[in-house]
Amino acid sequence: MEITNVMEYEKIAKEKLPKMVYDYYASGAEDQWTLQENRNAFSRILFRPRILIDVSKIDVSTTVLGFNISMPIMVAPTAMQKMAHPDGELATARATSAAGTIMTLSSWATCSVEEVASTGPGIRFFQLYVYQDRNVVRQLVKRAEEAGFKAIALTVDTPRLGRRESDIKNRFALPRGLTLKNFEGLDLGKIDKTNDSGLASYVAGQVDQSLSWKDIKWLQSITSLPILVKGVITAEDARIVVEYGAAGIIVSNHGARQLDYVPATIMALEEVVKAVEGRLPVFLDGGVRRGTDVFKALALGASGVFVGRPSLFSLAADGEAGVRKMLQMLRDEFELTMALSGCRSLREISRNHIKTDWDFPHYLPAKL
Repeated sequence: MEITNVMEYEKIAKEKLPKMVYDYYASGAEDQWTLQENRNAFSRILFRPRILIDVSKIDVSTTVLGFNISMPIMVAPTAMQKMAHPDGELATARATSAAGTIMTLSSWATCSVEEVASTGPGIRFFQLYVYQDRNVVRQLVKRAEEAGFKAIALTVDTPRLGRRESDIKNRFALPRGLTLKNFEGLDLGKIDKTNDSGLASYVAGQVDQSLSWKDIKWLQSITSLPILVKGVITAEDARIVVEYGAAGIIVSNHGARQLDYVPATIMALEEVVKAVEGRLPVFLDGGVRRGTDVFKALALGASGVFVGRPSLFSLAADGEAGVRKMLQMLRDEFELTMALSGCRSLREISRNHIKTDWDFPHYLPAKL
């Protein structure tokens, strides 16, 4: 079957992967309302295309934290990619580099920062969970720096793991022969089978539930790398992030895997963008499956988007070639959306190119 859009990779991945692995990648928290909403919310944003504009030349390139990339579409951190394909994060790293964009490596990767760096040049960020043992965090950050990673994406929405019921039913554990490679030498690399989700038990035992704003300052004291705060969905928190001198924000609800019934990230985006008032870049992840989604996010003020599950499912379907094709399809669709909207560069994409269901008075809440 010829793949013509990113969503089709999920069907192939579901057929190829063991149930426990597919469910781990695909599922969300509790009722999975936010999981559906991350997608559905994009369909409530419509285009206002401009016509008779010379779109014979279109430039989709951009810069992120000063790094030139080919397009505003980057790869989000997703854990344990060797469950999807034997090459795991190495294939994703090569594909992302070939596409000229940024890969974010998960703390819980099945390949180490050094192994990923060894695939060759590329702009890579490192996603960080803060463990109770701060020496572990220090070591990890230092290793990421030494391996040439360019930024830290600090995940702030996971003091505890969200309730993912399929992982509980499946008694999720890391398959035999795989480890969390970054923690292998620290005796923290295994996720064992428990009478619950093995990952939930692991997080409860290792991740620091006391993480607070002061720890952004602590992280800045141990690394010179720019820090992106990942997991912001309110204006209040966005303003505090600015005060703490972070380099950027990733509007994220953790792929709808943490707190259910939070808004879709595309719904939360504009609130965050308005709150930061241009003082730092705002990115989005969650639900991006089409080039039209990318355009909508940029029209609402995002500087770029990150894709998570599409990377996993395309990797499961066809390894490095799958991830390459997935990124190329998103790029092609995005460029087409720009052309049909009358935009020749990212700076020409504006709020006026879209209308949302919250632009109309009858959608607004009554004043208290």
